[in-house]
Amino acid sequence: MEVRLVTGGEALEEAAAILSHLRTQFTFGALLHQVKKQIEQGYQLACVYDGNKMVAVGGFIMGLKLAWGKHIYVDDVIVLPEERSKGAGKVLIDWLKQHARAEGCDQLHLDSGVQRFDAHRFYLREGLNIASHHLSNTNIQDGSY
Repeated sequence: MEVRLVTGGEALEEAAAILSHLRTQFTFGALLHQVKKQIEQGYQLACVYDGNKMVAVGGFIMGLKLAWGKHIYVDDVIVLPEERSKGAGKVLIDWLKQHARAEGCDQLHLDSGVQRFDAHRFYLREGLNIASHHLSNTNIQDGSY
């Protein structure tokens, strides 16, 4: 398996199709549009290939924060359902850690929904720690906060 950064073309559409397994609130067209907008803001897609087949996608951004220093924040991690437990997730996380080191990042971060127990076991096994609670207010626009 190998990891490639994807920026456009058919590979971007293929990556969006895989992301749609995780981001089910979007139609495919809306998801592809959002990914393109985020790429303009520095979002990157690391895609795992098994031969010629894309089997996993990791969407991330590099940033700088007082709390974390220079870091990679992983927004999205998804392995095709039929490809899970075959090593693609490990390949992706290992690549993201190495990429962070190569880019001079001090840390790698991601959030995972509290209900995603299988993902949490995987992330813990791969050396990530549950370090904080992520708090949010998702009703800013409608004023019901």
